[in-house]
Amino acid sequence: MKKIILSALFMLSGALAYGQLLPNFQFGVKAGANLTKFQTENTFSSDNRAGYFAGVWTRLGAAGIHLQPELYLTGKNTTLVSSTGEENEVKFTSLDVPVLIGTKFGAAGVGLRINTGPVFSFILDDEQKFGQAASDVFDGDFKGQNMSWQFGAGLDFGSLGIDLRYEKGLSKVNKSNYDDTKLDLFTLGLSYRIF
Repeated sequence: MKKIILSALFMLSGALAYGQLLPNFQFGVKAGANLTKFQTENTFSSDNRAGYFAGVWTRLGAAGIHLQPELYLTGKNTTLVSSTGEENEVKFTSLDVPVLIGTKFGAAGVGLRINTGPVFSFILDDEQKFGQAASDVFDGDFKGQNMSWQFGAGLDFGSLGIDLRYEKGLSKVNKSNYDDTKLDLFTLGLSYRIF
C-alpha cells in the first residue's frame, strides 16, 4: 500500500512540475482599493487616503516563471499638510502599467504567487482642493508621468485571485526642485481569470 501511495505522489508531483514547464497564457480582470501616501522631504506631511483601481492583466509563463503586464485606471487620493497646517486634498486619476515578473507555487487550482517589477504611471487628471487659504508654493505642480517599483503576493483559487502589493515611488511626482515628493501606496485587489 505504501508503494502505491508513494508511486501516486511521485507521478502527481511529476505531472505538476511538467505543467509548470509548459508555456501558458492567461488573461483576466482585476479591481480593488489602494491607500496612497506622499513620501516627502521637509515641506509637507501627508495622510493615507483610500482610492481605487480597475483594469486587465495578462500572464505569460513557462518553466515556473511568468511575465505579468497589467493595465489599470487608478484613483489615488492623499492630503498634503504644510508645516503651518494648510491642507491640500489631491486626487489623481492615472493610467498605471505594471510589468511584473514572478513565480507561482501550488497545485489543484490553488496557488501562491509572488511578483515584482516596475510600474509606469501616466497622470490623466489631478484635482486639488485647498481646505484653507494657501500660497502658490503649496499648490502641487505635478509631472505627467512617474515610475515606481512594486512588490506583491497573491493567492489563486481556481479562476479567482486576491493580491496584496506595495508600490514604492522611484521618481518625483512634482516638478519643483526644492522638494522631493514621491508616491507610495498599498493595493488590495480581487481578480478573475477569464481564460
